[in-house]
Amino acid sequence: MNTARRGIGAARRGLLAALSFGLSTSAFSIQAETVNVAVAANFIKPMNEIAEQFFQSTGHRAILSFGSSGKLYAQIRNGAPFEVFLSADQSKPNALVQQGLAVEGSQFTCARGTLVLWSAKPNQLMNDVDYKTNSAADILKQGQFNKLAIANPQLAPYGKAALEALDHLGLKETIKPKLVQGQNIAQTYQFVSSGNAQLGLIAKSQVTETDSTYNHFFWAIPKNLYSPIRQDAVLLRTGKDSTAAKALMDYLRSAKSKAIINRFGYNSEP
Repeated sequence: MNTARRGIGAARRGLLAALSFGLSTSAFSIQAETVNVAVAANFIKPMNEIAEQFFQSTGHRAILSFGSSGKLYAQIRNGAPFEVFLSADQSKPNALVQQGLAVEGSQFTCARGTLVLWSAKPNQLMNDVDYKTNSAADILKQGQFNKLAIANPQLAPYGKAALEALDHLGLKETIKPKLVQGQNIAQTYQFVSSGNAQLGLIAKSQVTETDSTYNHFFWAIPKNLYSPIRQDAVLLRTGKDSTAAKALMDYLRSAKSKAIINRFGYNSEP
């Protein structure tokens, strides 16, 4: 008899626990929202991971759209339904705040980027010893390459930084015939990885945290050769009443997000 009562009691407790879990899960699902996010192309890898962790932590789902900062900025001005903008610079979020298209006081620097010179196959440029001992400036000045890929400097902050670096090295005009431009930094990477260009000036984040070991053959561009690449996030006017949008802005400041950002070759501290 006692055994039967204990069995019934355990069953009731199990049923109550299941109902409680179901109610909490249902409430969590009801509260969850989606947020449309415009993200600079250089930030693809870390933002995909941040969005996944954001979903697991909050239940909110971030719908990501990637492109050059310039194109995304133009889309936002033309009414694209983005609620959060992660630019590869500060100027475009600044402009959106001034134009009343972003929430004043919401803008902050979530990452600082680094410009690097990269070759998918450095052995084709020089012998095995030289490519490890030469600096980026040495390699560019030697000119032993067919094409140098950069992002469109009118649209992509990394492209603008690339031109600044070449100008400081006194190479802007001599290398000009060898330049090829990608619409954004992701396409610039593709030009080099496909072999259409032997070298590229790209974001360090694109050659870290990868399964391909050859991606680790890159040379840092001295930071005194280009303006700081401060990548700002801003809450857009369309997202000012969105729980998910505001939650994402908070999550980007979290220790978990900063750890991901740092691991992908950025500095998360402003």
